[in-house]
Amino acid sequence: MHSPHSAHDHGAHDHDGHGHGSHGHHGHSHAPADFGRAFAIGIALNTAFVIIEGIYGYLANSTALIADAGHNLSDVLGLVVAWIAVILSRRPPSDRFTYGLRGSSILAALFNAVFLLIAVGAIGWEAILRLFNPQPIAEMTVIVVATIGIAINGFTAWLFASGSKSDINIKGAYLHMAADAAVSAGVVVAAFITMLTGWLWPDPVASLVIVAVIVWGTWGLLRDSTAMSLSAVPSHVDPVAVRSYLEGRPGVTDVHDLHIWPMSTTEIALTCHLLIPAGRPDDSFLLQTAHDLDHRFGIQHPTIQIETDPDTACRCVLTSAPAI
Repeated sequence: MHSPHSAHDHGAHDHDGHGHGSHGHHGHSHAPADFGRAFAIGIALNTAFVIIEGIYGYLANSTALIADAGHNLSDVLGLVVAWIAVILSRRPPSDRFTYGLRGSSILAALFNAVFLLIAVGAIGWEAILRLFNPQPIAEMTVIVVATIGIAINGFTAWLFASGSKSDINIKGAYLHMAADAAVSAGVVVAAFITMLTGWLWPDPVASLVIVAVIVWGTWGLLRDSTAMSLSAVPSHVDPVAVRSYLEGRPGVTDVHDLHIWPMSTTEIALTCHLLIPAGRPDDSFLLQTAHDLDHRFGIQHPTIQIETDPDTACRCVLTSAPAI
């Protein structure tokens, strides 16, 4: 409804750049942190290592080492996608993309989760084939190359560690690199066992175990990025608590058409209608509400519509009956 008492209230909307820093009760960043240097270093190191590992994996006849090189190659692509998303998410809004391209970070996280699962599927298939047809490997070459891989992937993962808890796109990059470090560690262990015992099966078995570990770790990323792409309420936000807070604001007798969704992997938006029969509040009400939503729940972009006549049915209420 768009009467004078129920207009879309821009006073409660937190526009970009209006005095918000990186503070907040939940520690949410209001803009993606700058991991450009981390991406550049990670991509350069891993591209060089993929070439080295692929060559020596072929020379050493190690399926695990070749599989790790393939996995590293997928990680390079994953890092490139995540970096592009960070850059795109900073593009200013346009007439057509009114939120800018913030949502690209969500798509990148989803892509990385799916791509990582496809990569480990290929590794697992190759390991199964080698398990039924074991072949000797050059153990010392495998150990040296895989140890270098642990150092490179571990260092790259460390570069992204600080952002992995607050940004699911950065978490995707972090998981890629941490998974590769785990793969390389498994390759080293398998090569040591083969060197000491002469057994040929540890190399492919190590690959299968690592595949299981990576799938387990990636499932959460896939679940969260899928939920974000469907505009689900972020898992760390309690919609019941948000509604309860809004219902408890002075003069509010009803809250409806409440929506909470991720604009990007680091920013959350909210829209709602508040019924205030006592009359339209002043701007301080809206400013305090926006402040509390940010600091209590990490919601940086609220837009609130005020309605004052309880006898005038809101169109959104009439059209939002649950499906049967």
